[in-house]
Amino acid sequence: MNSPLFRGAMTALITPFDSSGQIQEKHLRDLIDLQIQGRVDAIVPCGTTGEASTLNFEEHCQICELIVEHVNKRSKVIIGAGSNNTEYAIKLTHFAQKIHADAVLLVGPYYNKPSQNGHYLHFKKIAESVEIPIIIYNIPGRTGVNILPETILRLAEIPNIVGVKEASGNMDQVMAILKDRPSDFSVLSGDDSLTLPFIAVGGDGCISVIANEIPTDFTNMVHKALDGHWKSAREIHYRLFELMQLNFLETNPVPVKAALSMMGLIQEVYRLPLVPMATDNRQKLESVLKKLELI
Repeated sequence: MNSPLFRGAMTALITPFDSSGQIQEKHLRDLIDLQIQGRVDAIVPCGTTGEASTLNFEEHCQICELIVEHVNKRSKVIIGAGSNNTEYAIKLTHFAQKIHADAVLLVGPYYNKPSQNGHYLHFKKIAESVEIPIIIYNIPGRTGVNILPETILRLAEIPNIVGVKEASGNMDQVMAILKDRPSDFSVLSGDDSLTLPFIAVGGDGCISVIANEIPTDFTNMVHKALDGHWKSAREIHYRLFELMQLNFLETNPVPVKAALSMMGLIQEVYRLPLVPMATDNRQKLESVLKKLELI
């Protein structure tokens, strides 16, 4: 029986900008090194947390080439390459394959609100155009449509569709996928706070926001759970739980970028329409970061 190709703790990496709104490459390299020191299993740039929707194609290429080069096989790299335009998603996926990324993460088509068959044909067309492994990203709160378990399982029959990042928040849906998935198909949490329950019912890990801030502890939690050391995993989970929640107090990635700025790792710069945190929310975040001795 084959094991899933992608397991463990994976960081949905933020995109650092400088004061003029351009990509800050030094901070990006420093963040990558922090993740690798924390022994994360994969780095995932250009997704929701990476503000991909405000990156143009040239910036997307700049970030991904830098990351693949700087990681230099020290961790896996899974590149966000999703779009609601199937042909543009193919273009991004071809680029990821060209620079030898380990996989791509493809979000369900947002705004268009396709049918389940439309989702199936969208991902199928992309998969048939490349050889690189593909992980589907289901986040109905942002896309407007839930990709149902039967659609995920149908897509899992396509050889290079190797997993799903499930961020529906619906554990019944997660278990429906896990119950009937192929043995080599990864099921990953898209919600940090649900990672432990995910693994408890058979999931393979998480593509995480909190790993940006505290990669070592989050990675330890995931691997302790995967190895069946539940008491230790629960202790870490509950120590980090408040920060997991606060990272979504406002729209991701606003809180995590605010936290990383407080930690002295990046400048706190967003691209509109995202704006800095409200003062009262910032104070709550700062208090928890101090409690965790991150600042």
